[in-house]
Formats: sequence, structure tokens, C-alpha cells
Amino acid sequence: MMRPVLREILPIILLAVVAVLVLHFILQNFRIEGSSMQPNLHTGQYVLVNKTAYWFGRDPSRGDVIVFHAPDQPKFDRIKRVIGLPGETIEVRRDGTVHIDGDQLDEPYLDSADPGNRFGTWTMPEGHYFVMGDNRLNSFDSRSVSDPLGIPRKNIVGKAWLIIWPIGNWGFAPNRSPTLLEATP
Repeated sequence: MMRPVLREILPIILLAVVAVLVLHFILQNFRIEGSSMQPNLHTGQYVLVNKTAYWFGRDPSRGDVIVFHAPDQPKFDRIKRVIGLPGETIEVRRDGTVHIDGDQLDEPYLDSADPGNRFGTWTMPEGHYFVMGDNRLNSFDSRSVSDPLGIPRKNIVGKAWLIIWPIGNWGFAPNRSPTLLEATP
């Protein structure tokens, strides 16, 4: 009597174990809080984060939207766009343009590039990334933190992959690669 019941329950148990493993090690849902990623991500949206995106030697690319543990508040996760890579010098100018090692970054995903009063120059050490929100006026990002070294690679949880809620907004996360325009002499 016990064997037929076990045969019917075992697939359900295995499916539950696989689901827990996938959700713990491969994917994570993340709720957007605040306006820092507008116009591309909005408060109340849920995104699935691919935690395997940077496994096996793969590193974040410029334009990737990542979720990371905030260096100044490790219990809190944030979502921002990768702007500067390890070893690069990032300059945010008063006019809102971003320059990487002297070349201007073309960012078509922005509505406004106004940096507010947060402009300056930062150089990323190895293993650190400079991140910014798409809503530059309302983003607590690498320009705002007391530690100017950017986001350590070890703090990155994964890459935003899918917008899953609300259903009407379902689709791929806005991972768009900006291009560098050559500096004019």
C-alpha cells in the first residue's frame, strides 16, 4: 500500500526540490522600489534575476542592469545599470554626459542625462564596477556613496533578465549596451 502512494508523491517531491534549487541558486525575483531606474523599470515591477549570468569567468558588460548587495547596506539589494568597468576612469560632466577614459558614452535609454549636483571623476580599481540609475536625478548610485570605489564584483547577485509583473509589462529587462563615441581633439 505504501509503495503506490510513494510512487505518486515522489515526482511531486522531486519537482519541489528542483524548484527550490532553481530559485535559490539560479534565479531570484526582485521588486523594483523607487524611481531610480525610470523610465525603463518602475516601482512595483518584479524582475527575474539570472544569478548564473556571471558564472564561469563571465563578467558584467557596460549596459547590463544588475542587482547587487549595496556596499554601504549589505542587507539591501539595489538595481542599477553598469556604466564603468574595472580599470576605467568615469567622468560625469555638468551637462550630464558620461565619458569613459575620455570617450563620450551614448546612452539612448535615458530620457534625461541631467546629473543634478552629482558630477565628478572616478577611477575603478580592478574588480569594481561603476553603476548608475537611468533616472540620474533620483538615483543613489556610484556617484552618491561614501566609498568611491564602485561596486565590488563579489557584491553582484546577477543580471536582470525578465520583467514578470505586472503581466502587461512582461518582457526582457532593459539590458542595452551604450556605445562609446570617440573623443574629438
